[in-house]
Amino acid sequence: MTISVALAAYQGQRFIAEQLDSILPQLGPHDEVIVSDDLPGGPTEEMVRAYAKRDARVKYFAGPGKGVIRNFDAAIRRCSGDVIFLSDQDDVWLPHKVQRVMAALEGGADLVLHDATVTDGALQVTQPSFFAAHGSRPGYFHNVLKNSYMGCCMAFKKELLPYLLPIPQNVPMHDQYIGLQAERYGTVCFLKEPLILYRVHGGNVTGRATALSEKICWRLQILKATGCGFPGKRKNTGSQAKS
Repeated sequence: MTISVALAAYQGQRFIAEQLDSILPQLGPHDEVIVSDDLPGGPTEEMVRAYAKRDARVKYFAGPGKGVIRNFDAAIRRCSGDVIFLSDQDDVWLPHKVQRVMAALEGGADLVLHDATVTDGALQVTQPSFFAAHGSRPGYFHNVLKNSYMGCCMAFKKELLPYLLPIPQNVPMHDQYIGLQAERYGTVCFLKEPLILYRVHGGNVTGRATALSEKICWRLQILKATGCGFPGKRKNTGSQAKS
């Protein structure tokens, strides 16, 4: 199976080189990294185009300029691989990430979510396990109430795309929507192994604090967008957790 990495960028010049350096050695010659840059014309574009000159697997595109959800939607649409990995611009993939995730997908999962080691901007560990700290587990209603699905830790088969695109504009985040749709239409696997260094720093595009009223509104929106948990046309055969 060929791999596409959908990387949404926005002023990513501080960390994106380190991220690309952690991704590319894990990919095969026919795989690709799709970088959708929501602020083209700056240092991020310059850096990514320099990578693209050296490595044809890196493909640069100007993003739609309408925020992170639309930028990921645009990046995913440009992917040609059998499997799509989502990627932020500022993390670091551990060397065995692709191997572990692909094994789970080849074993029958349609979407894989793996654990992460949380760090600060200098990659100093602050939480050894995101799963343990946040109670991450499968389940539609659990993930409506307390979302486990982080895009930077997700990969899914292209067969799910008809159920994912277009990503609705009013959902709280693309990754929660994708995860819940996979719960409805496919088989989800949670890998209890940290496979990235998830960098939390002052410049993160995602992860901001939200008010209670906004959280309630978002939950109602995600319930509506994903059919309130009713099974989809592809029967969900259940979730599995692997250590």
